[in-house]
Amino acid sequence: MPAGRLTRQERQHIASGLADDLSYAEIARRLGRPTSTVTREVTRNGGPAGYRADLAQRATERRARARRPAPRGAGQPAPVPAGRDAAAVAEFEAVLTTGLMASGLPRTPARVLACLFTTDAGSVTAAELVARLGTSPASVSKAIAFLEGQGLVRRERGGGRRERYTADNDVWYQSTIASARANDQLAETARHGVAVLGPHTPAAARLENIARFLDLMSASILAAAEQAREVLHAPAGPVEPAAAGRSAADD
Repeated sequence: MPAGRLTRQERQHIASGLADDLSYAEIARRLGRPTSTVTREVTRNGGPAGYRADLAQRATERRARARRPAPRGAGQPAPVPAGRDAAAVAEFEAVLTTGLMASGLPRTPARVLACLFTTDAGSVTAAELVARLGTSPASVSKAIAFLEGQGLVRRERGGGRRERYTADNDVWYQSTIASARANDQLAETARHGVAVLGPHTPAAARLENIARFLDLMSASILAAAEQAREVLHAPAGPVEPAAAGRSAADD
């Protein structure tokens, strides 16, 4: 079996295999790779429903760059508390960024959010983000504005004139509520179309069905969000580490 990292072509074969509903074992057999290699590759890059060969390739390239000494002007990793593996933290940030991108976030907002989620304080300044990401203040400002619009970050006034950007536990609730409200607005727009197109036309019937679907989705989302909100504020307990049967050759 071949050793070393998966190639771009192999990742494309994995994506094709998933699209054809092949098992991990069958995909691995066709590639001549261990099943564990394919399993880990898909799991760390969006899962079977969200795996994309191009995003997976870019994530691997980012991890490879993170292992090399950073050139002058490149982003600098945040200080890692004692007991944590700095390389593992950097790799996880890259994987998390890829997952956020697969969910629909642009690259820089995804990187900003990954930084926030992996910071114990849960908040950072613009200067800290510029240093962490190795990007421009303008790029950070645009990313923050995008994330604010999605309800995923909040601005807070720090010491002096400095702002801090926060992604606390409640942002997921607020973002979910905002999504449901957007569905409500779209349903209202669809029903306006029913009146414009005529209630007995095929186009109007289609729009009415869309509106009814969005109504049901919004109601379900709101109910689930209220029910699950307490989970976001539950006290942290001991976390059981996941079993990992990983070998370097399978990367």
